[in-house]
Amino acid sequence: MRAVAAPCKRQNENNPFTTSTDRLKKNAGPTRLLAGVPVPASLVPSLTSPRLRQRDEMSTIYLLHKPYRMLSQFTDDQGRDTLAQVIDVPGIYAAGRLDYDSEGLLLLTDDGALIHHISDPRHKQPKKYWVQVEGQPDEESLDALRQGVTLKDGPTRPAKVRMLGSPGVGPRQPPIRQRQGIATSWLELTLHEGRNRQVRRMTAHIGFPTLRLIRVAIGPWRLDGLSPGEWRSETLNAPRPANHRQASTRRTRRHR
Repeated sequence: MRAVAAPCKRQNENNPFTTSTDRLKKNAGPTRLLAGVPVPASLVPSLTSPRLRQRDEMSTIYLLHKPYRMLSQFTDDQGRDTLAQVIDVPGIYAAGRLDYDSEGLLLLTDDGALIHHISDPRHKQPKKYWVQVEGQPDEESLDALRQGVTLKDGPTRPAKVRMLGSPGVGPRQPPIRQRQGIATSWLELTLHEGRNRQVRRMTAHIGFPTLRLIRVAIGPWRLDGLSPGEWRSETLNAPRPANHRQASTRRTRRHR
């Protein structure tokens, strides 16, 4: 079985996040699609939660482009922006989190097993980021990230990293604080772990502070054309029409 999404209501041809979704290879033996990933059927009973679905019951996952300076939760007693301002689907929770001052892909669902599978580091869902840094890292600096650097909480796992040209993303509001006369660069960084503020600490460790951080993918899910504050839904464990992959894109409320 595969994932299928509702028809797209709006497409932005100039949006840099519009890319094809990576196709998944099925594992040998009986499998189930869980969190968009083929999982051996023998492992499924261990992924239990109060919201574990029946075998033939479909789950819905929501892909949201979290804006800058927004919490990855629906309430806040300090008056900060929350997810309630951009998505109004009842009963859903974020699978993992994204820092207040970071942007990009956040996954939400009401399926507890799905949340567990996405957020639990044991399942090693790769997370891909576009990172704007101060300065221009050389290959020696990038190799340090690839091999792993030692932070205060221990060494990091090896990461995939490459230089990007300008990714074509729109300016951030408010804009980044760029020092006069110092160039900036964009990196694409893929991690298989999720420590607190890890990307920022890694780039600072090699001498290139992070100025802007956008998460563009978690496992098989990508931003795919979503602007800040927009979201789309995808249905799991349902057949996908041949040669068709689209999603309903929505902006619930105008983000201030």
